[in-house]
Amino acid sequence: MTATPPPDDPALSKFAEFDARLVAAAKGIRVLSFLDWPPSVRKAFLKSWDSGDPELPKYEYPRLDFAKEGAELKEIAYAVDRQHPIGRYVYQTAKSYMTAASMLENIGTPGFTALSVELYGKPGDRLGSGSLTNLDAADHFLKVSDEFASTTYITEEDYSLSPDFVAKRLDEEVRPTFGEHTPQFVIDDGLASKAAAGARRVRIRGNTKFAPLDIGQLAQHEVFVHSATMRNGLEQPYLKSLGLGSPRTTRTQEGLATLAELITSTIDLSRLRRIALRIKAIHMSLEGADFLEVFQYFLESGQDEFESYQSAMRVFRGGDVRGGICFTKDGVYVQGLIFVHTFLRKAIQSGKVDFPHYLMSGRLTLGDVVQLEPWFKTGFVAMPRIEAPWVANRHCLAAYLCYSTFANRIKLADVDIEQFVQLDR
Repeated sequence: MTATPPPDDPALSKFAEFDARLVAAAKGIRVLSFLDWPPSVRKAFLKSWDSGDPELPKYEYPRLDFAKEGAELKEIAYAVDRQHPIGRYVYQTAKSYMTAASMLENIGTPGFTALSVELYGKPGDRLGSGSLTNLDAADHFLKVSDEFASTTYITEEDYSLSPDFVAKRLDEEVRPTFGEHTPQFVIDDGLASKAAAGARRVRIRGNTKFAPLDIGQLAQHEVFVHSATMRNGLEQPYLKSLGLGSPRTTRTQEGLATLAELITSTIDLSRLRRIALRIKAIHMSLEGADFLEVFQYFLESGQDEFESYQSAMRVFRGGDVRGGICFTKDGVYVQGLIFVHTFLRKAIQSGKVDFPHYLMSGRLTLGDVVQLEPWFKTGFVAMPRIEAPWVANRHCLAAYLCYSTFANRIKLADVDIEQFVQLDR
């Protein structure tokens, strides 16, 4: 590949140099890779559960030391010009990795949770300027899903697809868009989530059966958003850190990925319920519930033993299985969804028709899109090479968002279902 020449502007060239240093310092700070538990922990726990005398899971984390990386990130953060929007982006990204590194160094301690909350928030955080919180949204989704339970839940019999079959179908689904850049799909028995996406590889959880609906959800969420944005970020000419996926971008990434499921009609109530249950489980753990209590909560909410373990593990990885110390990342999905949807609606209303495409250009926050707009226009930040079909179809996306901006002005509290009888006269 031909090297990209430096930008003509000396200031932009300096920012590109800082960014390259940032990538080198941060690439080893991979949060989820250090937190996931091996399959042996699950097997031991479920064996104790089946025996009728369950024991809290046991896993010893390796001691992590990011002193060298932290020193370099600190030097970058405080040397770069934060008054310039690109310098501010580099600063904020470096600070995000500094926080993540400190969080990983404090695994199992109250400091871990405090830093997790700093990065990802907590269930009690508000959804924008109103009084509603993530926890309120979770309660709402669970109440609605309970009301529709008899007709819309995916049953155990629906989960019949093997990981290998799902990997093959995902490849078929995304290859027309990704072409030669289609990621490799591999099976990973130790994965906590159903799938984990990188730029060149997507891991599918082994020892799991999938439902047909999972294929569409994983394609839209993991591949068309997470893989595509990371790949596009790696292809950036100057800001290569857009291909890293810094922790500060997690809320926007998960919100965009969840919106992708919603806008393509691949999400279902069972999936929405899982997202809500995780928010409730994080709240329980922060309030002192231990692993067993959270595991039982998932069981009582309809998940089987395997999925209940996986769900509880997501909450307690990096924390303390006795409760009070946990990982809060899974709380970002609902808040991210609402923020991204609102952002895109406002962008269309404001005539910013390129903003959805900017979001696909790498791992960015919503604020990054606004601040970096001038540099998208000059080409310093490149437009995406790979786009989710629903984003690429800008005319249909714009129509959907235009409708949403008006429909959301109608307050359902002011509407009575009986009023529609009057319309027939």
